[in-house]
Amino acid sequence: MQDALPAFVLGSEAPRTPMNDSPANPQPTTADPSLSAEQPSDEKLMLAFSQGSADAFSALFSRYKQPLFGFFRRRLADASHAEELTQETFLVLLRSASRYQPRALFRTYLYAIAFHILRAHRRKAVFRATFLGTRHATQDPAAHDSPDANLAIREALAKLESTEREILLLREFEQLSYSEIADLLHLPLNTVRSRLFRARMALRNILANAAPKTAAASLTESEEHV
Repeated sequence: MQDALPAFVLGSEAPRTPMNDSPANPQPTTADPSLSAEQPSDEKLMLAFSQGSADAFSALFSRYKQPLFGFFRRRLADASHAEELTQETFLVLLRSASRYQPRALFRTYLYAIAFHILRAHRRKAVFRATFLGTRHATQDPAAHDSPDANLAIREALAKLESTEREILLLREFEQLSYSEIADLLHLPLNTVRSRLFRARMALRNILANAAPKTAAASLTESEEHV
């Protein structure tokens, strides 16, 4: 994916780098010297952007372009759709900036937008498949270029119950906290904990039966993280 949005929105040239779906924590970066001294939080950047700072938006885009693309890529079969929905998420963020209130972490706010866009995309895909006869492929990302272990994990994830799969993805790949996942999915915190544990156990069992033990072990080291 190319980093086209800031150049389009702000009228400035943006660096262009490839994107992938690897899990990553956003790294604070900013083009505004007044914002860079203390590596400002996402919330401070969003507030600055809501007050008109173009550099604050560029910094947020730089931090979250890769994680957002990965979020969509892990949930969609078509990489081009993942790119489009990543751009759309930032456009919604842009349009809603004036109404932003820091009631929750910015990351939770951003992923809530992404979830809304993803659900709308899936509804459209179902409609096209039902009424227009087009192929409905929104769930399983293409894996022809994935290593064997990653392919085994993708196939095993597809066999999990949908809510448990989503909780597992948000925890292991988006690296959200339990409370953030609870907020996003509108679930009690204890439910998130119990269903995450159940999802991990189910995934390990599926992998143990379908792939080498090394593939099953690849997700175990984070099981005790809170």
